[in-house]
Amino acid sequence: MAKNLVIVESPAKAKTIEKFLGKEYQVESSYGHIADLPSKEMGVDVENGFAPKYEVSPDKKSLVKKLRDLSKSAETVWLASDEDREGEAIAWHLAEELKLDQKKTKRIVFHEITKTAIQKAIENPRSIDYNLVNAQQARRVLDRLVGYELSPVLWKKVKSGLSAGRVQSVSVRLIVEREREIQGFNAEASYTVTAEFANEAGKTFKAKLPKNFTTKQEAQDFLNKNIGSQYKVADLETKPAKKSPAAPFTTSTLQQEAARKLYFPVGVTMMLAQRLYEAGLITYMRTDSVNLSNEAMTAAADEITRSYGKEFSRPRNYNTKSKGAQEAHEAIRPTDMSLHGVNIDRDQARLYDLIWKRTLASQMSDAELERTNVKIVANNHGEQFAASGEVLKFEGFLKVYLEGSDDEETEQEGMLPALRVNERLTNNYITATERFSRPPARYTEAALVKKLEELGIGRPSTYAPTISTIISRNYVEKGNFEGQQRNYTQLTLKGADVKEQLLSENVGSDKGKLVPTDIGTIVNDFLVNHFDTILDYNFTAKVEEDFDAIASGSEDWTKMMEDFYSHFHPTVKDVEKNADRESGERILGTDPKTGKPVSVRLGKFGPMAQIGEPDDEVKQFASLLPEQNIGTITLDEALGLFALPKALGTYDGEEVEVNNGRFGPYVRFGKQFISLPKGEDPLDVTFERAKELIGEKQQADAPIGEYEGQPVQKGVGRFGPFIKWNGIFINVSKKYNFDRLSQDDIVNLIEDKLQKDQDKVIHNWENEGIKVEKARWGRSVILKGKVKIELNKDVDAAALTLDQVKAMIEEKAPAKKTAAKKATTTKKASAKKK
Repeated sequence: MAKNLVIVESPAKAKTIEKFLGKEYQVESSYGHIADLPSKEMGVDVENGFAPKYEVSPDKKSLVKKLRDLSKSAETVWLASDEDREGEAIAWHLAEELKLDQKKTKRIVFHEITKTAIQKAIENPRSIDYNLVNAQQARRVLDRLVGYELSPVLWKKVKSGLSAGRVQSVSVRLIVEREREIQGFNAEASYTVTAEFANEAGKTFKAKLPKNFTTKQEAQDFLNKNIGSQYKVADLETKPAKKSPAAPFTTSTLQQEAARKLYFPVGVTMMLAQRLYEAGLITYMRTDSVNLSNEAMTAAADEITRSYGKEFSRPRNYNTKSKGAQEAHEAIRPTDMSLHGVNIDRDQARLYDLIWKRTLASQMSDAELERTNVKIVANNHGEQFAASGEVLKFEGFLKVYLEGSDDEETEQEGMLPALRVNERLTNNYITATERFSRPPARYTEAALVKKLEELGIGRPSTYAPTISTIISRNYVEKGNFEGQQRNYTQLTLKGADVKEQLLSENVGSDKGKLVPTDIGTIVNDFLVNHFDTILDYNFTAKVEEDFDAIASGSEDWTKMMEDFYSHFHPTVKDVEKNADRESGERILGTDPKTGKPVSVRLGKFGPMAQIGEPDDEVKQFASLLPEQNIGTITLDEALGLFALPKALGTYDGEEVEVNNGRFGPYVRFGKQFISLPKGEDPLDVTFERAKELIGEKQQADAPIGEYEGQPVQKGVGRFGPFIKWNGIFINVSKKYNFDRLSQDDIVNLIEDKLQKDQDKVIHNWENEGIKVEKARWGRSVILKGKVKIELNKDVDAAALTLDQVKAMIEEKAPAKKTAAKKATTTKKASAKKK
């Protein structure tokens, strides 16, 4: 048995650390938190200092037992979870649940998983930092109080099944307010003027008029003034300029830049960064510091000098601007500056490349430029054209990296030809192009992270889970609208003629942007109206400052809870008792046929339109189409919904109609339901189009063969091409030609699937309806009816007995057990009474 037990929170981290420690060290994983607040109750004693009730989850009990046994036989237990507040809480829970002896327990932290860092950490152990633990507890308890008390209010006043969270609700508010800015925006047109000139050597370049014209007539008049004009260079200014590199990555800036350059969602960036960190390739990926250690700066300088030359090296220190940043931590950087690339998973390699380039560039010389500004005058009017360009004199950090930009309007300056003052210029053409002012851009994931950071809301560890939560709760969705065509006018002067041309551009696309759903907007409005403090940006930022104060030991976390709860709880009770229900109802107008009001609101199954008063015995209802919105739908669009279902005719003896349902618009053909392609309006579907869709569906569903007397069909789903046999869906890999599957291919696919299903069964107690199967990522799963329990990798599923499995199922579903007992008791009492 090893003398030293090292406990980390992930298997990948354990595997890397094991390489640096000798045989006297055994490294085990806790698989994240081993204890948390209970899922079926609030778990916070508000009457007794907000004491949290922690419990070990059922699937972690065997792991805890294993770690406890190992810790008893070890001479020293090293708690090596991450260096942030979450990691400190994991270390504390381990110490508590494993009942560790303080005398033989040591806490170690490191911000990179390298041999040097691990050895240095072991040489400098410390005890658990209870200030950090309390900061994490404060966040967890406060968020539980908010979620546990607000959610039931939403169930009663808006819709059942909803939930609220402190940072999540503020994030939704930002997105809703941005959407309303866009909806309320009125685009204003103006004309921008661009000209192309040639110098005496015949080299062409472009220049702009610094002012815009508000009307087409003004633009036309200006172009007319230029007919027959002569032009010359009136002024020429050349001056040196410098461009400096951006600071090394923090969590936030890494998420933003990976979104711009690699198109990674925030959650994907964090997952890949976690893997790079656990493999020992980068430093800790949850940080708000731009600081680099002296060792890192020296290593960067050496690598820059070796690879690019001494003139490219310029060591720099950066200061963090965000509140509460922990300067003792480091920015995200490679652990080995000489490692230019890594031969691993493609996306991990791309992210590593981004981090390496950003880190090295931050320690490189400024780029040196020569910027030229030119003013051009005409002989018959007073307006001046302006042109600018730049020449790169010394690359500096640009040899390695240039930071991206969120500004879609940013134009890169090009080079200008050699020009001199009073040089005559030839005008090739002048265009006056109609341009429209743009509304504020919808948030991307990265832009939302940037805004939250600017407001001081959330911390590095919270950004990715916050965004995934608001999307999974259906408060926000990723837009898929491709935009629409908008016409604009362009006037062109060439020679002595002005020609007008009508062009078009695509506008209004929200593809990939964060768009609030109807339910998200309604929940936001309800919370803003009744819980303005919780949704206040300054309050939410102040809470983060309080957490930072607790972490530094300057504030008591229970006092913070008391101050918050003394105001929050009475408000909850008042709203629960006195607030009206919120459905987001809008009255759109009157139905011309019945004279009754037409309204839209949130219904049981989502957004819906209604004809009739609330008290009417007979009312008409229709679901909104997926692309429609309660806040923007018009009266005509709503009335169009009541034309559904629309009978189209009879085909092959079956009725054909088009309708809109819970899952979107569809064509019904007898008892078959065929979804319309995305973006297709059901009101535009003709009988001929319906027949096409029916034919496509029949062709897709037609058997392509059979196996053991059962037909085999094929199709394409969200996970790619598949075949279906006897109710089983079987993915078809790329090694098969999906368009030409042979009978042998079909047999192979089905038999491989059946064999895999058979191989993954570890236990099958058929009489009890219980199975234990191999699942993904090396884990196993217990199945009984709707109960599904995923086991940790360390659990020996093959050794489980039926009694052990039954006990785990009982722990998983205590609510069902209680309900069943209650029903039985009621039944017996009723029988006894009779």
